[in-house]
Amino acid sequence: MIRLFDYFRSSASYRVRIGLNLKRVEYERVDIPLLEGTQRGADNLARNPQGFVPTLEIDGHQLTQSLAILDYLDARFPEPAFLPADPARRARALAQALLIACDIHPLNNLRVLGYLKDKLGADQDTRDDWYRHWIREGFAALERMAEGSGRYLGGDDPGLADICLVPQMFNARRFRLDLGAFPTLVRIDSALQDLEPFAAAHPDRVQA
Repeated sequence: MIRLFDYFRSSASYRVRIGLNLKRVEYERVDIPLLEGTQRGADNLARNPQGFVPTLEIDGHQLTQSLAILDYLDARFPEPAFLPADPARRARALAQALLIACDIHPLNNLRVLGYLKDKLGADQDTRDDWYRHWIREGFAALERMAEGSGRYLGGDDPGLADICLVPQMFNARRFRLDLGAFPTLVRIDSALQDLEPFAAAHPDRVQA
C-alpha cells in the first residue's frame, strides 16, 4: 500500500499528488491537519523529522521533501518523464522548478507566516502583503523564463516545473495577487488545469 501523508492545501503535498497522478500510481491519502498542529505530533515526527508534509510511504521507504519524492517517482516509474533527457533543457526545467520550490514557497509557508505573526507582531494585512510580494517577485522572473516554452513550461508535455507552477498559482489566487503581469503563466496554468492529473490533485477535489 502506497500512502501519502499530506494536507489538502499544502503546496508541497499538492505537487506530489500531481506527480502520483501523472505516473498513474494509486495511493491512499492520510490527512495531516496543519492548522491543528498535527504535523508536530510524535507520529508525524517519526516519519518526517522536520514535522512537515508530505511524506510518501512507498516500497518500504518513508520519503520526505516534495522534489525528492518526485525524483524518486521519476526514477521508479519512468513514464511520463518529469525532466527532459537533454542536459540543457533539463537544467532549464530544474531552474524553473527550483525558483518556485526554493525561492518563492519557503518564504510563504505556514511556519514563516506564523513567525511573522507570533514573533514579529505582523498583522494580517502585512502578512498578506509579504506573501504577495514574494510570489510577485518570483513570477516576474518565471514569466521571462517561460517565453517560448510552448503549451506548458515543460514544452508539449507537462514536466517538473509545471508540477510546481500549478500549486503556486493556486496560492497566488488565494491571496488575491493580481496576475495581469504574468499572461504566459496564466495561459500555461489554464492549459494544465484541463489535464485530469492536475485537476484531480486540486485542493477542492481532495477536500470534497
